[in-house]
Amino acid sequence: MTHGRYTREERLSDPRSTEELIRLALAEEDADAAWDFVVFLQFRGSAEVFSRAQELCGSDDPRARKLGVDILGQLGVPDRALPEECFQTLAKLLPNEHNPEVLESVGVAFGHLHDPRAVELLAPLAQHPDADVRLGVVHGISRQRDALAITTLIDLSRDEDEDVRDWATFGLGSMVDTDTPAIRAALLARVTDPNDDARGEALVGLARRKDLRVLEPLIDELTSESIGLLALEAAEELGDSRLGPALLHLKESWVDDEDRHVGRLNRALLSCLPSGNG
Repeated sequence: MTHGRYTREERLSDPRSTEELIRLALAEEDADAAWDFVVFLQFRGSAEVFSRAQELCGSDDPRARKLGVDILGQLGVPDRALPEECFQTLAKLLPNEHNPEVLESVGVAFGHLHDPRAVELLAPLAQHPDADVRLGVVHGISRQRDALAITTLIDLSRDEDEDVRDWATFGLGSMVDTDTPAIRAALLARVTDPNDDARGEALVGLARRKDLRVLEPLIDELTSESIGLLALEAAEELGDSRLGPALLHLKESWVDDEDRHVGRLNRALLSCLPSGNG
């Protein structure tokens, strides 16, 4: 198991102290390099790391607070450490937090904790003026199935920011199995989204629910000039023979193509035309 440039064993055996890793994380200007130090601390998952992360969450420096939140979001990976204590620390921080970067990290951290209590805490931030904060909300609630989580995701699937729409649509379509008329309507509204990923996630979500209203927009997508993996995934999920002609046409045009889409295309054909050739 690897995370970034280091193996799990290297993460666990790193000789540097907790204080040194925190200092390095706060001093590093490159976000990817700084995250390496965060993951070292997360893997350590000790009471000492928790205590220092908790202290960081109370700092006057937003960068320190963000570091504390990031550590707590996945403390002890791959085996969670002190999840209740992590949740309570984040829940205590959130009501008085105003920095957008910290708020986004809190949303992401709650998502990693998979705690349904986070939904009520994060839902008010769905109207935050900063798109990254709203995206953090999406990540924080996407695997939750209660009514507030679903209605919040539906609202965010209509967001003006395309990344927020994309991830909220993914959350509704594929991260939960809940199937309601409201979810289907929200997904259907996105099948003509100008963002390719949001549109594709809507197609997949409707196909997973065997909603035949997806058939026409899916054929349109499969016969367009640019075919995405999500459209092929949707075709495989729907498994409707009426998709066969479009898929067979793609098969013919890609016969000598080494494109990464070919494997997904073959699976879609098998799903829609069990013989694989009609």
